[in-house]
Amino acid sequence: MWQWGVIMDRKIKVALIGSLVGVLIIVIALTSMVIKSLTPSKEIMELTDYYKVGDGEVLVLLQSEIYDTKGLLINGGVYMDYDTVVDKFNKRFYWDDNENILTYTTPTEIMKAEADKNEYSVTKSTIETKVESDYPIVEVFADKVYIALDYVQQYSDMTYKYYENPSRIVVDYIWGDYLYADVSKETQLRYEPNIKSPILRELPAGETLMYVDTQEAPKNGFVKVMTTDGIKGYVKKKNLKKAEYKKLESSYQAPEYTAQNRSEKINMVFHQVFNEEAVDNLESLISATKGVNVISPTFFSINDVSGTITSLATKKYVDKAENLGLEVWALVDDFNKDVDMKKLLSYTSRREALSNSLIEAAQTYKLNGINIDFEKIPSDAGNDYIEFIRELSVKCRNNGIVLSVDCYVPSEYTEYYDREEQGKVVDYVVVMAYDEHYAGSEVAGPVSSIGFVKDAVDNILTMVPKEKTIIAIPFYTRVWKETPDEEVASESYGMANAKQWIADNGIEPKWDAESACYYAELKAEDATYRMWQEEDKSIEEKMKVIYQADVAGCAAWKLGLESESIWNIIIKYLNG
Repeated sequence: MWQWGVIMDRKIKVALIGSLVGVLIIVIALTSMVIKSLTPSKEIMELTDYYKVGDGEVLVLLQSEIYDTKGLLINGGVYMDYDTVVDKFNKRFYWDDNENILTYTTPTEIMKAEADKNEYSVTKSTIETKVESDYPIVEVFADKVYIALDYVQQYSDMTYKYYENPSRIVVDYIWGDYLYADVSKETQLRYEPNIKSPILRELPAGETLMYVDTQEAPKNGFVKVMTTDGIKGYVKKKNLKKAEYKKLESSYQAPEYTAQNRSEKINMVFHQVFNEEAVDNLESLISATKGVNVISPTFFSINDVSGTITSLATKKYVDKAENLGLEVWALVDDFNKDVDMKKLLSYTSRREALSNSLIEAAQTYKLNGINIDFEKIPSDAGNDYIEFIRELSVKCRNNGIVLSVDCYVPSEYTEYYDREEQGKVVDYVVVMAYDEHYAGSEVAGPVSSIGFVKDAVDNILTMVPKEKTIIAIPFYTRVWKETPDEEVASESYGMANAKQWIADNGIEPKWDAESACYYAELKAEDATYRMWQEEDKSIEEKMKVIYQADVAGCAAWKLGLESESIWNIIIKYLNG
């Protein structure tokens, strides 16, 4: 019995010891696991694995955002695709894919670069000068156009820095306050917000980091940051000093677009001329006016897609206008239906031919200005049109020629005329506050209701400075004919003829407060005739709007259609 007890006692001791050893092993294992889980990873992720770029490619970080399109590294220089340059940095770069020419305009220079060439040309008027470049400004690969970013940086409110391994650039172009913090003690920048994530970089004390995605709350005590050389990752917030906002400021000096504005209010009238004998009745027409200081004769028309123009200009007309105290801002129109304006304006050589023809004509006839009246621009030619305006503005500015541009009233479907850009580069924007209801309208209505004019003024002044804005008003109206089968037609009447039509038909017009016009109606010959008359009172209501807006002046279409009393009203508000 004693031996059996001894044996049992030994077994119990062995079992206890085994249990203790097992518990110890478990404790050790658990402790090891805990220690392991609390031990930061020392794994290092290669940056070339983090930011993957192919041979010759450049990763692009716009501020702190990784851009979805990569740049190219060509002979040590960084190139960005044309669409990105225009969309993000500078919309004044223009690519002509017909002739493979990149154009950029400043207020006083037109610079053109052909693909793959270490040179570009500079034009100030009509003479072109070649300039050597240290690198090709533009490169073309298949249907993709790339521009040297050093060239873009010269003329754009942006800066960039290039870094190697991996090949990347950090671009600053959105200026303002950003949140920064300095590293308080040595730590690591990690791929993900946990200590087991691979290390992207060792961060020494004092290094400055920019916060990224500042709206996100810290994760596991980590915040998202970016280094100055564009490495984004996570760092323990406790290892950073107090974050502070710092202003990221631009040192770029934008070129100044000087305007050849007149000190007095512009009182401009369009003169529709049909032949070179237009000068014969100019004096009699002007003698009936008051205060007119600018006349815009319809001298020029686009002739063909090569950029040539037809002309009715004569030195005799310009001399006569000068003797009458008038500046001559000759008009050029695009009313030739045989001319495809897209085909004309999308070719650099054709735009150049057109602008040179206009400058040469202005110099030949000693014109004070050129008035662009392009009303047939298709929507797909909007960018080509505004490039033409930019280029012509350079030549006009360098030759002391006033450049004015006629525009429809602002509307969603004519946004491509880019009135805001026009307002920056031209001297005057003339808003045609008429043809609210035009010859082809499906319904009858006023040519220029007061609401139409107010909207035109309010909307244009959100895009164009008031000192560059001229509001054009009508000296005509329309008699509308409506038939029972809902056909609508109209005929244009000058003020005197409209008044005579009312008298001949024995109509007593009534003032329509909504349109601010006298309304006349006649039922005859199984048709209804309607007129919203333009006369002294309707014009005065429009002039009140123009006066209150304090714009640069007014214009009118067209000389000879007005009643003589109109001029007393116009000068009352222009000189008031």
